[in-house]
Amino acid sequence: MKKLLASLALLPVLSFAQNKDSLMIRKFSDEILRNGKAYDLLYQLTKQVGGRLAGSPQFAKAETWGKQAMEQMAPDAVYLQECMLPHWVRGGKDKAVITSLNHKKTNRALDVVALGNSLGSNGKTITADVLMVADFAELEKRKDEVKGKIVYYNYGFNPTNLMPFMSYGETGIYRRSGPSRAAKYGAVAVMIRSLTESTANDPHTGAMAYTDSLPKIPAVAVGPRDADYLWSIKEGYSVSLKTNGSFLPDTIGHNVIAVLKGSEFPDEIITIGGHLDSWDVNEGAHDDGAGIVHTMEILRTMKAIDYHPKHTIRFVLFANEENGLRGGLKYAEQAKANNEKHIFALESDEGGFTPRGFGFTVKNKEQLSKIQSWLPLLQPYGTDRLIAGGGGADIGPLSSTFGTPLAGLIPDPQRYFDVHHARSDVFENVNKRELLLGAVNMAVLIYLVDQYGL
Repeated sequence: MKKLLASLALLPVLSFAQNKDSLMIRKFSDEILRNGKAYDLLYQLTKQVGGRLAGSPQFAKAETWGKQAMEQMAPDAVYLQECMLPHWVRGGKDKAVITSLNHKKTNRALDVVALGNSLGSNGKTITADVLMVADFAELEKRKDEVKGKIVYYNYGFNPTNLMPFMSYGETGIYRRSGPSRAAKYGAVAVMIRSLTESTANDPHTGAMAYTDSLPKIPAVAVGPRDADYLWSIKEGYSVSLKTNGSFLPDTIGHNVIAVLKGSEFPDEIITIGGHLDSWDVNEGAHDDGAGIVHTMEILRTMKAIDYHPKHTIRFVLFANEENGLRGGLKYAEQAKANNEKHIFALESDEGGFTPRGFGFTVKNKEQLSKIQSWLPLLQPYGTDRLIAGGGGADIGPLSSTFGTPLAGLIPDPQRYFDVHHARSDVFENVNKRELLLGAVNMAVLIYLVDQYGL
């Protein structure tokens, strides 16, 4: 009976707190949906800066843009955090042509793009017969046929997976390690089916990694429609292929960081971020321009509504996620050197589509249960799931270094891999309303963590 009476006595307090939170959350939402600048900032980043591969002059321009834009929002501090960046360059247009089919000469061009971090063909054109394999298992069965050939992997997305990120995880190994696994048996180059279910023929790039002890052969992704054609003819054709990728010496880059200092717990840090770099074949609008402007929009809104956080909040434009993760690693390394306390980190790196919820990597079930109790406050703004498993590549090192709880925004994923790492990832393929709603949901989550901790 005493416990019941105590619980009943708490109800007015809880009701008051929820009402207070609801009013503040609505204040965040109204400001972002009425006056949000995320879409305008994304236009600047994509159209005035453009593609911004780490180490490139365009990336340096993006750093300057990000620092100046956040300084105009008048946080307590804005600064650059230096880190060394890989400097891979594409070096020219990637080309592949079917030169013979069933012993007859032909000249059918394929729409291809070199995989990031791959090395080119040393100024030469490689011409060889193509060995088609469905997967690594078939490669192993036919390893005696590989020497001197171009290996083509046709492993594609599983359309029965309701969550495309699951398919991406399953296929990504062919991009990452497919070239070296073929080189082990004497392949002279590799082609892979692009990691997408898109109906367009845009090839999708992305990072790969060589095994040091094996030959470093050229590698390209093939556009989906051309991939279908190659698989339909199966065998009996040769391809001429030329790529130009190379590494220049590492160069200096920076994480761009803005700070709002905590009023009660200034030594406890909440991090929000996305990655400023993109691939060179597109404008990086969804990947990860959306995450960058989500981050900046939350800073702008906190200043606009005069919100003073209890904890110090850092807004981080990470330097190098796509082909090295140098920005995230440096951020965690410096935090460890400074003996900082990081209580939570949130990343947006799954596009600017309609928000559906958040995925969490937390210490225990009690933390997740507390987070899930906030669902009624988030539901009016589109969040319908607060699930275990999530975060982001850039904030991952905080978890491995400190055990920091992480979260990642989950937008609707069904269209993301239509544009991911492809030339179609441009400003025109981002919807303003969806983009702003992502910022609303992120702002709400940060507010709740700031108020109540984990």
